[in-house]
Amino acid sequence: MPESRPPLPPFTAETSAQKARMAEDAWNSRDPARVALAYTVDSRWRNRAEFLRGRDAIQAFLARKWSRELDYRLIKEVWAFQGNRIAVRFAYEWHDDSGSWFRSYGNENWEFDEHGLMRLRIASINDLPIAEAERKYHWPLGRRPDDHPTLSELGL
Repeated sequence: MPESRPPLPPFTAETSAQKARMAEDAWNSRDPARVALAYTVDSRWRNRAEFLRGRDAIQAFLARKWSRELDYRLIKEVWAFQGNRIAVRFAYEWHDDSGSWFRSYGNENWEFDEHGLMRLRIASINDLPIAEAERKYHWPLGRRPDDHPTLSELGL
């Protein structure tokens, strides 16, 4: 029996927001194995200039990512949705091993199969160096608290 990852398409405003929050929560766990389970076994990705295929490649990519992007905190927000597709915008903060802070901004286009697993992810991302004093994400590592401001509320 195929895996299922509700909510399932076709998406509504409510279910697309649920899907985006579930993705945000998983990515904020910084657990590559957990995150990879949201994708089809043959999922295709473009992340910046890197092209990946399959859960194993996704899991390895995320392990590399979070070994470089320390104290990672992410917020996602739905931009648009239709049928089995969702577009989100996001921003995350992190620092490198020398203590330099960054805010990375981007957009993702997602396409899901009928079981709610993401089969295609296209991400465009830009990094902005920031001073530590410019950080806006100060919650403890892990899930963003429900009362924390959204991207729109933060003016991002």
